[in-house]
Amino acid sequence: MIVQVLADAVAARRRVVLATITATDRSVPRRPGTKMPVFADGSTIGTIGGGEMEARVRREAVDALASGRPRTLSYTLLDPATGDPGVCGGEVHLFLEPYMPPKQLLVVGAGHVGQAVVELGRWLELPCLVWDDRREQLESLTGAERLLGGSIEEAADLVDSRTAIVLLTRNVGLDVSLLPTLLATDAPLIGVMGSSRRWQTTIELLRQGGVTDAQLERIRTPVGIEIGAESPKEIAISVLAQIIAELP
Repeated sequence: MIVQVLADAVAARRRVVLATITATDRSVPRRPGTKMPVFADGSTIGTIGGGEMEARVRREAVDALASGRPRTLSYTLLDPATGDPGVCGGEVHLFLEPYMPPKQLLVVGAGHVGQAVVELGRWLELPCLVWDDRREQLESLTGAERLLGGSIEEAADLVDSRTAIVLLTRNVGLDVSLLPTLLATDAPLIGVMGSSRRWQTTIELLRQGGVTDAQLERIRTPVGIEIGAESPKEIAISVLAQIIAELP
């Protein structure tokens, strides 16, 4: 059952931590091998003993999901007055193992650079969703996980905390019209291609439209690690390198 819960969660792009009791000593509510999946909202399936100890494990599990890193926990269940989460008299050791959906990339703009990013993403086994308002550009693109030609809201609905977004569009007007919707997503990385002058114009127009400085600070521009890239394929390498480095 636990294995199926984990598989279903990852397939549905839900983050989940498996909390497992690895060792115990003396009197404790549950024994080694007891497992409890914990989801990002703190909800659980099953129990590792309840009470304050379980509440602390839930909080630690949510933190582990935020970092994407496993961690070990140890609790002494003796004296709540000194901070212990119980009075059973024993010790409990646990391992928290995050199960994360695979990284994915939303490429906004299917021009030369967008096509190169998808090509490299396929080689890296990074699923790429591609949005463009030009049907002919989408029809000429191969290797994408999914092609999106509807509203940008439809593409935004597919974005989660394991999705990076890169805007590789053809003009400022598109960036200004698309970014407010994309900034409302949980994407941990939103990158925009373009020169400093183009970005300054974009900022001014976004601010006029009500986008806050806090929202603007989420945007990396120019997107990509500085490697002196010029060609579409070189730019794609710099963009994917940044995603590998920054997407947890």
